Amino acid sequence: MARISEPLIVGRVIGDVLDSFTPSIKMSITYNNKQVCNGHEFYPSTVTNKPRVEVQGGDMRSFFTLVMTDPDVPGPSDPYLREHLHWFVFVLFKQKRRQSVTPPSSRDHFNTRSFAAENDLGLPVAAVYFNAQRETAARRR
Repeated sequence: MARISEPLIVGRVIGDVLDSFTPSIKMSITYNNKQVCNGHEFYPSTVTNKPRVEVQGGDMRSFFTLVMTDPDVPGPSDPYLREHLHWFVFVLFKQKRRQSVTPPSSRDHFNTRSFAAENDLGLPVAAVYFNAQRETAARRR
């Protein structure tokens, strides 16, 4: 299973956003029929609509919490707003029991580890990330 988490380590998801974990559930994210794979780049115009999220490997009675965060705001060289609003990470937590989670009061200074701890979510069961690449003005039209 270590190979599954390797792209998350190389991409600094494990370390910057999450503690080390072993993915145990398959999660796929697609935008307009384009599957998100760890580290792939998408233009913002490709990801304007909400994503389709599919979770496989759990039983039908399981409940999950999905977090989507952007850990490198305003940029990867100076991510002082580390998990605020171009590097998008989807993190899936399997709930220990059916529960409501308390949403953060603000996106400012959001921290996935703290959110998981405050809501007793434990370690994630899946994660995937992509990078958003800036488009030229001509492409956006």
